[in-house]
Amino acid sequence: MTTTTETFVTPTADQIAKTKKAIENYFLDWYANPDKREGVYPYYQIHEPGEQIRGTVMVFHGFSAKPKQMEILADYLYRNGFNIYQIPLAGHAFLPADKYWPQVDLKPEFYNPIQEKVKKDPILQNFFSNRANIFEQLKKTTLLQKLGLVNRILTLDRRLGDMALAIERPNDPDFDRYFTSTHMNFLHDAQQRLGELDAMPGPIYTVGLSVGGATALGLAASRPDRIKKVVACAPLLEVANEINERYINLTGPLDLREFSFEHNISFPVGCLTAANRFGCFVRNEKNRQTLHNIPTFLVLTENEDAADLKTNQKFFEQIGGEAKGHRYYLYEASDLVPHPLIDPREVSQGMTNRFWKSLYQEVFRFLTTGKVDAVNMSNLEEATDVPLIPNY
Repeated sequence: MTTTTETFVTPTADQIAKTKKAIENYFLDWYANPDKREGVYPYYQIHEPGEQIRGTVMVFHGFSAKPKQMEILADYLYRNGFNIYQIPLAGHAFLPADKYWPQVDLKPEFYNPIQEKVKKDPILQNFFSNRANIFEQLKKTTLLQKLGLVNRILTLDRRLGDMALAIERPNDPDFDRYFTSTHMNFLHDAQQRLGELDAMPGPIYTVGLSVGGATALGLAASRPDRIKKVVACAPLLEVANEINERYINLTGPLDLREFSFEHNISFPVGCLTAANRFGCFVRNEKNRQTLHNIPTFLVLTENEDAADLKTNQKFFEQIGGEAKGHRYYLYEASDLVPHPLIDPREVSQGMTNRFWKSLYQEVFRFLTTGKVDAVNMSNLEEATDVPLIPNY
C-alpha cells in the first residue's frame, strides 16, 4: 500500500462555489429549524480559488459535544493546506435529544408490559423517579449502582437477558424482533455530508473523536473510492466495561436518562445504546476488510472511561495493523491523557491532554505522509520537521 505520495490539487472558483452552496444549504436547514441547538452548526474553512490544497478533511466531534470541540486541530490543518468541513454528529445539531439523536427503543409490544412491571416494582420505581430529577442526573451512576440496577431489571422478565444479548451480538436476528433503532443515522448523515463535497476535487480525509471516530471509520468503509485516510481518536467501537455496556443496553430502551454536565444536555440512555450499536456495525467483517486498504491512525489512551481499549486494540490488528500501513499510538496511564483528548481546554476526570501540540503535528504528518513519529507523540515540545502550532 502506498501512503507516502502526497497529492495537491487546485480547485476552481466554480468547484468551490458549488461546494460552499451545498454546505450552506445544509446550514440554512439547520437555521430554519426551531429545534436547532445553539452553536451546533456545520462550518467550513475553504481556501481561495487558485490555491493548491492537500485535500479536504471532514471532522466529527464526540458524543453530545459540538463541532467546536475540534476547532483548534481543524484550524491548524487549514493553515497548512487542507480544506476543512466540521460536521455535527447525526441529530446533534438539534434538541431535544429524544426526538433527533440516534436511539435504540424497545418495540411497544415489549416496552409496555415491561414498563408496567417497572412501575409495580417499588425499588425500581423509586430509582427511576429519582433519576428523573435533573439534579440527580448531574450525579454519575456508579458501577456498583449500575450492576445492582441491571440485576434488578433482569428479574422482571426472562426475555430481558435475551434482549440485551440481541443488542450486544453482531447481526443477532432477534435485534429487529425486539427493537427499533436509528443507530445507522450516524453513517447515513455522514454520507449526506460527504455528498456536499462532490464538486471538490482531491482526496477526502476523515478525522473523529469517540463516536465521531467511529463515524469517521464507518464513512471511510462505506466510501473507499472517496476517502483516502482516517484519524480515529478513542473511537467508540464498544462501550468500556461490561457492566457499563449491559447497563446501557438494558436501561437505554427503558427510557432512563443521563445528563452531560460538560454540555448541559439531558438525553435518553438509549442514545448511548445507539452509539454502542453503531460501533458494533463499524467492527463487522465487511467494514474491517474494506479498512484494510484505507490507512488509519488510531490514537488511544489508557485513561479511558468511554471506549473499550481492548476492543480498539483488537480492531487495529483486525484491519491489518502496521503491515497494512496503519498507525497506532497509546498514551500510557502516567501521561494523564483523558478520553476527549483533542481539545487542550477540555477537562475530563480531572485531566487534560498536555501533549496536544505533538498530537496535532502527527495528525498532519500522517495525513501527508502516512507516517507517525511516536517519539514526538510523547513530547511536550513541538517537532521542527513539521509545521509548528500557532498560538491559540
